[in-house]
Amino acid sequence: MTHQVPLFINGEFIQSTSTQKLPVLNPATQQLLAEVPMATPVEVEQAIASAKEAFKTWRNVPVPERARLMMRYQALLKEHHDELGELLSQDTGKTFEDAKGDVWRGIEVVEQAANIPSGMMGETAENVAGGVDTNSYVQPLGVCVGITPFNFPAMIPLWMFPLAIACGNTFILKPSEQVPLTPVRLIELLVEAGVPKGVVQLIHGGKDQVETLLKHPDTRAASFVGSSAVGRHIYETGTASMKRVQCMTGAKNHSVIMPDANKVQVLNSLVGSSVGAAGQRCMAISVAVFVGDSKEWVNELKDRLAEIHPGAWNDSAAGYGPLINKAAKERVLGFIKAGKAEGATCLLDGSDVVVEGYPDGNWVGPTLFTDVNEEMSIYREEIFGPVLCCVTVDTLEEAIALVNRNPYGNGTSMFTQSGGAARKFQHEIEVGNVGINVPIPVPLPFFSFTGWKGSFMGDLHAYGKQAIRFYTETKTVTSRWTYQETESKQLNLTINLK
Repeated sequence: MTHQVPLFINGEFIQSTSTQKLPVLNPATQQLLAEVPMATPVEVEQAIASAKEAFKTWRNVPVPERARLMMRYQALLKEHHDELGELLSQDTGKTFEDAKGDVWRGIEVVEQAANIPSGMMGETAENVAGGVDTNSYVQPLGVCVGITPFNFPAMIPLWMFPLAIACGNTFILKPSEQVPLTPVRLIELLVEAGVPKGVVQLIHGGKDQVETLLKHPDTRAASFVGSSAVGRHIYETGTASMKRVQCMTGAKNHSVIMPDANKVQVLNSLVGSSVGAAGQRCMAISVAVFVGDSKEWVNELKDRLAEIHPGAWNDSAAGYGPLINKAAKERVLGFIKAGKAEGATCLLDGSDVVVEGYPDGNWVGPTLFTDVNEEMSIYREEIFGPVLCCVTVDTLEEAIALVNRNPYGNGTSMFTQSGGAARKFQHEIEVGNVGINVPIPVPLPFFSFTGWKGSFMGDLHAYGKQAIRFYTETKTVTSRWTYQETESKQLNLTINLK
């Protein structure tokens, strides 16, 4: 009998009564791993009602106690790190090392959630006016929602619910229906850590379930990571329903290579950042901008990429795994065909790659284009596959202008030995996450993940201090207390009488 992925509602894992189910397939083999239910309207309502009820008591749990829950949780995640990595590999097709990295980056956020007491501190000022004091207090919002993508089924959920519940909220997680197994295990470990009944819920589904969560009067905030089109709909729907919403969406990340850069470092970085995770990450480098004479390195880049091959999760020699599904593979192959038709030079074509023993996998080999311009679809669109486009310019100023013209602003990097050039780049570039001699500049969790422009919708970003502000609101109390001498005399008289 096929495994049915459970829901988690009101402190219990339950089987959905829904008759609508989707297959969960191993991307490397097309093996049926499980069936995931589309939760019924009644089940979604039950999850929201449970979270609303639990908030009444959870919000009053002392902050240090909530922090201790996170300490226990991160210890369990570390204990089960490799197990989670293997499960995630089956879920997504990622190589084992890549999958473990996914888990570890999530654990780092949980560690920051364990430091929540300092993040919940407000502000105070004495004598803002005559005898008047002002204090601000940071308080939780209520029921929060997380809608997470297929490409990071551990890291992205762990960006969301640990911080939200550490702040005193309750949380409903709606993971991608394509990769539900890892999120279920994350919730199982949270239960083992001692999370109280109703504080977290797990709902599976698609558009209908998300619409209910966004429009429901008892939900307060929603976090989303995924495509631009879906993100815009979620942002508009949620904000129209008076929710606080953050959406991390599309990207087209450039890496600018100066002629004075360390060539070995550049080539290693471009290979890993362009085809790692099969290019299925919002911080992948998909455009290499060669400035001046650095364009002479392109053929060496081709040779390095040609050495990389995709493979199964347990193949230690594999550079990355398959794309998530057949539709994703066909989409990437379509872009490769379009790039050729539009006049780009395909120096390395991964369209027909074969992985021995896995004929049904969603494989695409490393692909490298040169002679790319801004009008081509392979430049304009987020391909989300192991495809790297090369653009050449004469000066740093041209490179900066090119990056800034792009509608996305998620991440960018620059390679140089010049401090002056680096300073100019990081100051003038209109992108939120910037790396200098770092290919994929994802900030550590005590900072925030700060995509700009078309890569982000909302006001407050993921994890770090901004996430705490996203999951809380501030109450400001202004008070005046006067002290009269008669009060002191009355108090002394009362003491003497006793």
